[in-house]
Amino acid sequence: MPKDPSGAKANGTRAIALVGPAGAGKTSLAEAIVHAAGATDRHGSVGNGTSIGDSSAEARARGGSTELNLYHFDYLGDRFALIDCPGSVGFAADGARAIALADLAIVVVDPDPARAPLAAPALRALDELGIPHLIFVNRIDQAHGRIRDLLAALQPVSVEPLIARQIPIREGEKITGFVDLALERAYHYTGKDSEPIDIPGELADREHEARAHMLEQLADHDDELLEQLVMEQTPDAKRVLHDLARETSETLAVPVLFGSAESGWGIGRLLKALRHEAPGPQHSADRLEVGDPALFVFKVHNGGTVGRLALARALGGRIGEGSDLKSCDGASARLGALFRVQGDKTQKVGEAANGDVVAVAKIDGVKAGDWLSSGTMPPAIDVTLPSLNCTLAIEPADRKDDVKLSGALHRLLEEDPALVLEQDEDTHEMRLRGVNDEHLRTVLERLKRRYGVTVTARAPTIGYRESIRKTVTQKGRHKKQSGGHGQFGDVVIEVKPLPRGSGFQFGDRITGGAIPKQWIPAVEDGVREAMRKGPLGFTVVDVAVTLVDGSYHSVDSSELAFRLAGRLAMAEALAAAGPHLLEPMHKVTVVCPTSAASRVSSAVASRRGQMLGMAPRDGWTGWDRIDAVIPEAELGGLEAELRSQSQGLASYDAAYDHLSELNGPMADKVVKQREPEPA
Repeated sequence: MPKDPSGAKANGTRAIALVGPAGAGKTSLAEAIVHAAGATDRHGSVGNGTSIGDSSAEARARGGSTELNLYHFDYLGDRFALIDCPGSVGFAADGARAIALADLAIVVVDPDPARAPLAAPALRALDELGIPHLIFVNRIDQAHGRIRDLLAALQPVSVEPLIARQIPIREGEKITGFVDLALERAYHYTGKDSEPIDIPGELADREHEARAHMLEQLADHDDELLEQLVMEQTPDAKRVLHDLARETSETLAVPVLFGSAESGWGIGRLLKALRHEAPGPQHSADRLEVGDPALFVFKVHNGGTVGRLALARALGGRIGEGSDLKSCDGASARLGALFRVQGDKTQKVGEAANGDVVAVAKIDGVKAGDWLSSGTMPPAIDVTLPSLNCTLAIEPADRKDDVKLSGALHRLLEEDPALVLEQDEDTHEMRLRGVNDEHLRTVLERLKRRYGVTVTARAPTIGYRESIRKTVTQKGRHKKQSGGHGQFGDVVIEVKPLPRGSGFQFGDRITGGAIPKQWIPAVEDGVREAMRKGPLGFTVVDVAVTLVDGSYHSVDSSELAFRLAGRLAMAEALAAAGPHLLEPMHKVTVVCPTSAASRVSSAVASRRGQMLGMAPRDGWTGWDRIDAVIPEAELGGLEAELRSQSQGLASYDAAYDHLSELNGPMADKVVKQREPEPA
C-alpha cells in the first residue's frame, strides 16, 4: 500500500482554511471543531456572543466575521491550525493570502440546494490556487430535501467531481444519523456526539448503491481498484481511505461530508477526515516552491496588548525566536517574540515548528505578502482580491484630529489589503476606497473604536467636465493705471473645440512682434487659469487656443498683465463658444449566474447604462459576462443592487473610460447644484 499522503503526525502542523459563503456557519464550525478536539472547555456560540472568534465589536455587531480568525488544536497526536476566513465579499480580502497557504480548505455550505451556487466563488478560487478541499454541509439538522439533490446542485459549480462520503439516516423528515460509505458503518446522533449502530435494513440497498458509485469514482484514478471492481472483489477500507486521501490531496476529487456545527453533529467524523486525509505541510511547501525554512506573512494586525503583529506561516522547517532571516528586497530581518493565536488571545512560544501559524512581534518594515527566508527566497504568491467599488470622501469631524487620523489610517491600510487611500488633485478630497458600503462602514467604526477618531463621510464629488461646441475669436485687454508704472496687456485668441479626449493645445501665430515672445507663456498661463473653472463651473477640456494678435506697452506691459489679459480673453471666449457639460463614463464588466443575467441587464439599463455585449463567462458553466458603459454618477449602490438580483453572487469591475456629453434637465440639475449659495 502506498504511503499515506496526509503526512500525519511527524511532518508538522497542518493548516486548514474554512471558506464559503457568508452565513453558512464557518465560525460556528470552527468553534465546534476546537471544542470537540478538546482545545476549549466550552462550545462557543456566535449567536450568543460567546465564541472565541469574531470577538471584535464590529463582528459582534453585525453577527458575522469582519476579519479572519485563527485557532489551534491537537487531535489524537496531530497538530492543526485553523484559519476561519470571512465569507462576506466586503471582508473576503482579509483571508485571501491565508487561504493560499492552506494545506486543505473546508468549503462550508447550507443544505438548501437553491443556495448551492453561493459556493461557486470559493470553489473556483481554490481550483485556481490548486488547494485540496472538501465540502462540509452544515445545519444538516435543518435539511428538508434530499442530499442527492444538493449534490446535483453543487456539482455544476465544482470543477472536480464530488464524492459523497456519507448518506443520511432519517426518521420521517428528520435526519438522525449517517452511514459512512468508506467504513460501511452507521452512526446515530446523540447530543454532542454520535454512537455506532447497525445499518438500518431499509437503507441497505441505498447504501450499496451509494458506496458502489463512490468506488467507481475512486477507480477512475486507481487501476488496481478498478480491476477489483471488475472482478467483483470487495476492496478493503484501508485502500478506500487511501484513495480518498490521495485524490483529495491531488485535487482530483472533492469529498462531501455533513453535520451540524451548532449541534456538534458530524464533527468527530470531520476531525478524523482531517487527520487521515488532509495533506501535510510539505505538500504546500512543494506547491509554493519553498525549500529552505521560511515564513510567509499573510496579514499584519495592529492593536491589542502586544502591539503590531505579523501573522505568518512557517514552511520548510522550524524557525525560532530571534532568527535572522532575509526579506524579499534582500534586507535582513530579525524575528521578535513568537506567539500562537487563539481567537483574540496570544500565547508566547519559543519557535514556529514546520507548518505552524504564528504571530511575530517587533518586525517592522515587513508587510503582508512578504516572504522571510533563511535561504532561497520562494516566489511571490499572487492572490485575487475583490474589486474596490465603493468610495467615500472623508475628513475628521474635528480638525485637530488631522494628524491622528493620518496615523490611524496608516495602520488600517496596513491591515486591510482591500482598503486604499487617495487624494483627489482637483477637489482636494481625501478618499477612502473599499469593496462595498458594508466594508467601509466597518472601517469607519473601527477607526472610531480603536483610535478614537470620528470622521464625516459623504459620496465623493463626481468628476464632471465641460467643453465647447463653437470656434470663437476673443479679445482680452487688461489695463490699469494707478500712479507710477501701470499694467497693460492686450491679446486676441482663437478658441476652438477638439475631439473628445484630445486635452488642451496652445499655440501662437504672432508676427511682427505684436507681443514679445517672453510674455507668450504668461498668456498661456492665464488661459489655463480660466479653464480651471469654466462658465458652467467645471474644468474645461478638449479645446485648442491660438494666440493670434495683441499689443503691448514698452513701460506698462509685464508678465502679470499678459497673464490677466489671457485669463480674461479665455473666460469670455468660453462663455460665447457654446459651453456644455461632460460626465465621466465607466466601462463596467459584470459577472453573474446566467439565471440572473436578465435582471442584471435591467439594473444596468435603469442606470442609463449602455450595453456593449453579453457572453458566457470563460471557464464558468452557467455564468455570464456583461459588458456595459455606465455614468460614474450612477455607480453608487450598484454593487448592492446587483447582489440583490443574483443571490449575492454578481460582481463587477469598473474603470474610467471616457467623457460623454450630458444635456437636458439632468445637466441643468448638475450645474445648479454646483452654483455657490447666494450671500
